[in-house]
Amino acid sequence: MRAMLRAQAEAAERRGSYSRAVHEAFTRAGFYRTLQPRRFGGYEFGLDTFFRVIVELARGDPGTAWGMCLAAGHAFHVASFFSERAQAEIFGDGHFCAPHRAAATGHARPAGNGYVVSGTWDYCSGITHATHFLATAMAPNPDGSARPVPMVCVIPRGRYTVIDDWGGGATLGLNASGSNSVTVEDVFVPSHLAEPYTWKDFVLRPEGTAGYALHGNPLYVGRTVAFYIAELVAPQVGAALAALDEYETMMRTKLTSFPPRVPRTESVDFQRWYGEAMARAQAAHVLVIGTMERWMRKAHAWAAGSDDFTVDDDAQLRGVLLQAAELAWRAVDLMFATGGSSAARRGSRLQRYYRDVSMYRTHIGAQYEVTATSAGRVHLGLPLTF
Repeated sequence: MRAMLRAQAEAAERRGSYSRAVHEAFTRAGFYRTLQPRRFGGYEFGLDTFFRVIVELARGDPGTAWGMCLAAGHAFHVASFFSERAQAEIFGDGHFCAPHRAAATGHARPAGNGYVVSGTWDYCSGITHATHFLATAMAPNPDGSARPVPMVCVIPRGRYTVIDDWGGGATLGLNASGSNSVTVEDVFVPSHLAEPYTWKDFVLRPEGTAGYALHGNPLYVGRTVAFYIAELVAPQVGAALAALDEYETMMRTKLTSFPPRVPRTESVDFQRWYGEAMARAQAAHVLVIGTMERWMRKAHAWAAGSDDFTVDDDAQLRGVLLQAAELAWRAVDLMFATGGSSAARRGSRLQRYYRDVSMYRTHIGAQYEVTATSAGRVHLGLPLTF
């Protein structure tokens, strides 16, 4: 699909999301079902397989891959933390895709056997073609204390409103990611479609999560810290590989700027720049896939009773992923800086990749100093802060 995604990338940026035709191609290919349980029409593949798909899609268009990833990925959370009744209802006919906005910018008021949810959530990446929206809202604490608790409330399409505030250059990059804001006004969510948002640092009990008990697959032990970051990092790795493709094309078709002017492929400088960028992009790729393979091994070892799978383990895996993101960003930055002024023109693929990874760099999840501190705290026996 790489050629198709590249051909549609500019239109996707203007639109704010990948097209209906691309969405249908993803659906036919089964990408949305990658992490979905077989019991409910999915493939139940591992996280390493899912992120291989995302990297390859991002090699076509990073913004499209970001939106698809954050729409398809949260089947993992539904399958891990929600009850059998809820999963049967949410996954329905087998097609499910839904962004999850972790920031609790809404509120959930208890009403009957459920909650009435209202609020506005920004940056809901992947909402354009979603079947549901996973909204995190603050609710009264069941223990009666004054401190509210965050709840993840599953809201079906048609009961939320997507605000037209994304795409068309509204942001520096990732315009194709469908990261619109979403508004919900007094929507009733039954209690079985609302779960406490403790996913990042929950205690993994001997019996595992509700999803592990239901499906018997270690994939659904639900450790989430590394997963959330992998959703952001995998598109950056694909962007670095896409930039590498474009940089090579430029080397094969352009001359150097200074005399004696020769094909860039014959220039020692361009050979070095390309070699450095290639090593960084490939190292980032190895780190992402290898880290998610390690995640799967940890989950299977826990299920076999031979090892634990702690929040500390998860936070350490997240740290490795952020090193992959740094390598990917440095690769794209090097290629953009040395690609010549034509690479900075509007419509240039290399410019788009640079803008997309630069937009990622502003995400709170990309601030590796913050996450490194959090990982250090956890390893030293203190609570996770981020």
